[in-house]
Amino acid sequence: MIVMLSLLSSSTSPSLLSLSRKLCLQTFTRTFSRSSSTTMAINLQSHAFAGNPLRSKTPKPEDPLSPITALETLKTQLLDANPHHQLSSPSFKVLPFLKGRPLAASGAGPGDSSPNWHLGWISLADCKGYLANSGVELSGDSMVYLGSWPEEDVVYWAIDVSGEGGLVPEFGSKQLCFVELRTLMVATDWANARAMGELAVAGHARALLEWHSVSRFCGHCGEKTVPMEAGRRKQCSNELCKTRIYPRVDPVVIMLVIDRENDRALLSRQSRFVPRMWSCLAGFIEPGESLEEAVRRETWEETGIEVGEVIYHSSQPWPVGPSSIPCQLMVGFHAYAKSLEINVDKEELEDAQWHSKEDVKKALAFAEYKKAQETAAVRVEQMCKGVKKGQNLAADFNVESGELTPMFIPGPFAIAHHLISSWVYQDAINGVEAHSKEPSGSLSNL
Repeated sequence: MIVMLSLLSSSTSPSLLSLSRKLCLQTFTRTFSRSSSTTMAINLQSHAFAGNPLRSKTPKPEDPLSPITALETLKTQLLDANPHHQLSSPSFKVLPFLKGRPLAASGAGPGDSSPNWHLGWISLADCKGYLANSGVELSGDSMVYLGSWPEEDVVYWAIDVSGEGGLVPEFGSKQLCFVELRTLMVATDWANARAMGELAVAGHARALLEWHSVSRFCGHCGEKTVPMEAGRRKQCSNELCKTRIYPRVDPVVIMLVIDRENDRALLSRQSRFVPRMWSCLAGFIEPGESLEEAVRRETWEETGIEVGEVIYHSSQPWPVGPSSIPCQLMVGFHAYAKSLEINVDKEELEDAQWHSKEDVKKALAFAEYKKAQETAAVRVEQMCKGVKKGQNLAADFNVESGELTPMFIPGPFAIAHHLISSWVYQDAINGVEAHSKEPSGSLSNL
């Protein structure tokens, strides 16, 4: 599996060029990193929304932290009117969501130069109390199992409170607020393992809750569905049907189309993009289609470019799309062009152009991704304090002189960034890989 390298330290501020190179060194596999005798002070991380710490493994059914057993314990505690009885093992933490937005808090810790957000977990007793104040009785069927943390004997749940508008001011009084997952994504310091883990948990939770929302009825007979296995699947309530329904995944191919001969890459713009942003082509996989076929078809349909060789790069969960598509899985490729003349489908794209490696390298070097991340983190802090408006993130992808960058690509939170940067720095990556195979090699100088 190709993985992303994070910053060596969240307390340092290397040049953005150096940062981009570190972030795009994706040719090292986990197997190589474990077996290599090279001394490498590197923290290997997954893409944003991957690497969920609560999903490393599901406990066996007899384990008290398993979905079914934990649900039975949760139902027992919900029936118990004495909150002190709810301190028994295991403990439960709940993450409320409002219209796809997780509850979050923000604040700077000791030694932090900027605020850091974190998820707004609340206890089961508090969740029950908040909903009771809104006239809602909490039930086990409204909770979705997210996973457990055996070291602390804790089980984590998510709940959709979209129908309870009265909760917003109540949480606001505690400096908690519901924040768009995409905003949290941009605000996440990709060198912070804790923050990346919480982002992955939030993405998983949103995907499950949105799937529950769009699968309330059976597609076979039309009867209502009921949650099973602590919300990990659903089943038709019709005794004659009982169809099992599992969470859906919507696979999407995303590809950097490369002109080998002229050392260029094909980047595109959609009308919904912020000004000056260019990215990779992407499209949904159709039934009966291989991944490679989807890459070739989508490229041809959107730009008229014929693609030959298709090489897999990496994949990324993408739970920040529309609620009707609960969880996209972005499957990334490098695709090599057989033709060069562009014919843009204006219904799909605003524009598509070939860009030289040097132009893309400049965009990577000067776009201030760290500044954009810090600005978004401040925005989240302001939201939690009740401030409504924040700065436009598009203004933070500028060169240090204050001039507008002629172009920029998505930041390190997106797989498109890594598809592009790994192509731009391919020579450097290959050189590092060859150097690291020497027993005395080191990456400390990168």
